[in-house]
Amino acid sequence: MSATYIDPSPANFQAFKDLPRDEPIHMLNLLQYRDEADYPDGHEHHGKGWSGRRAYEEYGKTSGPIFRRVGGSIVWRGAFQTVVTGPEAMQWHDGFVAQYPNAGAFFEMIKDPDYQKAVVNRTAALADSRLVRFAPGDAGEGF
Repeated sequence: MSATYIDPSPANFQAFKDLPRDEPIHMLNLLQYRDEADYPDGHEHHGKGWSGRRAYEEYGKTSGPIFRRVGGSIVWRGAFQTVVTGPEAMQWHDGFVAQYPNAGAFFEMIKDPDYQKAVVNRTAALADSRLVRFAPGDAGEGF
């Protein structure tokens, strides 16, 4: 089985922290949900039989106000269909690009105590994910 990624490694997170914090960023999110959410014992949603997708919806509901408060917005969202170039095993359920006014806003969000409670839903929901930072560029007709 190939490696899965839910949270950043210390080295990857340090690389993110070392980049400029005062310029806009786009964060590509690729999501693969668990069949059944995996909440820790004692969590309010443990044992409810939620799907991973349902748990991610809860993450969106509980983290959304914080995401919007720091200036975040979704600039693109899509549902996976097929891999054209890449490994056939690379299967995602959903993808989206979140835009933040700057990396400082992202840090403000993840440090928020309410966000830290909400992120448990994300962890319970996902079998695998990717989170990739990009500097926004110009959109248009050319490559």
